[in-house]
Amino acid sequence: MGELTIKDIARAIHVSHSTVSRALNHNPIVRPETAARIHELARKMDYRPSAVGRSLVTRRTRTIGIVVTSIADPFNADVVSEVESLANQHGYSILLANSDDEPERELSVVHSFQERRVDGILVMASRVGTLYASLLSKTTVPIVLVNSQQGGGRLHSVAIDNVTSARKATAHLIELGHRRIAYIGNQARVQADPERAAGYRQALREAGLRPRRNLVAFGDGKPEGGLEAMGKLLELPEPPTAVFCYNDMSAFGALRMIQKSGLRVPHDISIVGFDDLSLASYMNPPLTTIRQPRREMGRRATEILLKLFEGSRSRNAVRFEGELVVRESTAASPPSRKLSPRH
Repeated sequence: MGELTIKDIARAIHVSHSTVSRALNHNPIVRPETAARIHELARKMDYRPSAVGRSLVTRRTRTIGIVVTSIADPFNADVVSEVESLANQHGYSILLANSDDEPERELSVVHSFQERRVDGILVMASRVGTLYASLLSKTTVPIVLVNSQQGGGRLHSVAIDNVTSARKATAHLIELGHRRIAYIGNQARVQADPERAAGYRQALREAGLRPRRNLVAFGDGKPEGGLEAMGKLLELPEPPTAVFCYNDMSAFGALRMIQKSGLRVPHDISIVGFDDLSLASYMNPPLTTIRQPRREMGRRATEILLKLFEGSRSRNAVRFEGELVVRESTAASPPSRKLSPRH
């Protein structure tokens, strides 16, 4: 027996093949009872639509391309999981590609997705967001940036409010009595890092504290970078009593360096992360951090794409405010004294 087609279902139920097609594509003009009979028969007959044939007719492939900085990043995993779940509910499949956090590769992957005729593209933590305005003027494929705040034109984005969230994290440390508060940043994140640093400085100034350059160190957003940056801060004549980190991964490394130096968290130094990865609550001590609503961000990004598929022309720029999650890595500032790491 050959491949089952829409015409076979139409003959079996005595309706036109266009009615079957509309029903299977959830067109509301088909009467509910007729649509229900068609869906039930298609299920019983194990009907599987031809993706190639359908795309030739509709000029759509029912696929969404997702570009992530790293497949191993747990932040990306949560977002992608939500995107895939919602996409599948609406009959879309996803294609996933890794940019290795390299701008050139990111653009290459986006162009590759366009050549594959995907219906839409989601880009996680873009390194080249400012270039998409030009790219969008040359393509009909909608692009939504996730966790990369870029505005203007036809650009769509879903992101965290970095400034407000970082200000909240730093204010928490100030409220605990800390005055020498350091920031471990990430030089690779050309937009998110300056925004989080701005929130850090804003909280200090609001408390009457002067931001100090020697209390800012940079990593690479990974544990190794956080460990090295924390090592530099501990070598200062007056090390910080608290540290706000660009992300949880940096905080994991900073925590390790503090403990390797013979100091205790939070007795000697308090530490705050950013993201609230699943591992944060299992650290020793559990990490105080800013929670990003990762699944909600993935859901909203997908909803924007689905609306664009339906012809929506309004620009979407969704901003979430991070939630401070207080755990055991922060405490009141220790008595004023010079810390003496034990090596």
